[in-house]
Amino acid sequence: MDIDLYFEPIELDGYEYAEKAKRRRLGDVVKAYTNANNFPNLEGIDIAILGVLEDRNAVNNSGCSKAPNEIRKYFYRLFEGNYKAKIADLGNIKTGHTVEDTYFAVSRALRELIKNNIVPVVLGGSQDLTFANYQAYEDLGQIINIVSVDPLFDLGNTDNEINSRSYLSKIILHQPNYLFNFSNIGYQTYFVDQEGIDLMKNLFFDTYRLGQVQTNLEEVEPILRNADLISFDISAVRFSDAPANGNASPNGLYGEEACKIAHYAGMSDKLTSIGFYEVNPEKDPNGQTAHLTAQIIWYFVDGFYNRKNELPHQEKRKYIKYHVTLEDEKDELVFYKSKKSERWWMEVPLRSSQKVKFKRHHLVPCSYLDYQTALNNELPDRWWRAYQKLM
Repeated sequence: MDIDLYFEPIELDGYEYAEKAKRRRLGDVVKAYTNANNFPNLEGIDIAILGVLEDRNAVNNSGCSKAPNEIRKYFYRLFEGNYKAKIADLGNIKTGHTVEDTYFAVSRALRELIKNNIVPVVLGGSQDLTFANYQAYEDLGQIINIVSVDPLFDLGNTDNEINSRSYLSKIILHQPNYLFNFSNIGYQTYFVDQEGIDLMKNLFFDTYRLGQVQTNLEEVEPILRNADLISFDISAVRFSDAPANGNASPNGLYGEEACKIAHYAGMSDKLTSIGFYEVNPEKDPNGQTAHLTAQIIWYFVDGFYNRKNELPHQEKRKYIKYHVTLEDEKDELVFYKSKKSERWWMEVPLRSSQKVKFKRHHLVPCSYLDYQTALNNELPDRWWRAYQKLM
């Protein structure tokens, strides 16, 4: 992969290694790009970390471009979990003359990593970089699902230039379009206008209010299991836990909940890229938010190394198949339960002309609660929204 031309090396001085410790810190483990002659060999690498020092399109959060190196300081102090991590830190993407130049470099680098089965972990920078992440899949011709952990939908004004509050509209309207589904986790209703809520419903996208998420956090696991790309805005975490953001709010996820979400994300066999955005070191004098973000990423890595390699459309013999017949419905509902992890999926019927294009999307991750809903003669919302998109 000739992607080194997009990167510049990073300084690792003072990252507190633990060379004499019995357990290794991540700073001892990660292959890092520290000078112009040692760009990491990516053969055998599972996860690639890359920083993007870009915030020219940030809304009310100038300064978040400094986050990648601050997050690294805390991340590399953490101990490796019960696994042998194969992680490379590629350094920071060279900031382009224009924001579009940066987007181009990010999308090209991510495209090559994803194509070679390496999961990129993007350290932003502002959240509009999610658009560049999406473009990597467009270049690969892959139809994807995006999950955003965010108190807003980031629809913005479609007539304006792209920014951290409007990138989603750019993705939805972009042609040709490779977005199959979008899910939001943790939106706060008083930050979202009714027009935005109606648009999400009309597009059959999945949205989960903060209260829903906190009431039953386990129910977000199937959403994350269905994601190809995850965009995590640190403003989704409450101000008391993550103050370093110009848009931080008194309400939001607790730090522990954010870590659990990241762990679920890491365990998703489908997920191929993730980004963490909007941490602003200028508003983080004690390093609290950078430290929390480092721990969130640690949980993602731990989840990644606990993946179950479960993709029901490939090996259905490893799953128990359940048939549920609903009154007044022509077709029965088909569910699959993993014999290994006891996780659930449900099958959404495809027309023969769709089977190649949507093969990855007709088996929808779900929960036992969805199965119980069907047994109670009700159509699960998750099934209905997926069916509407496949019609």
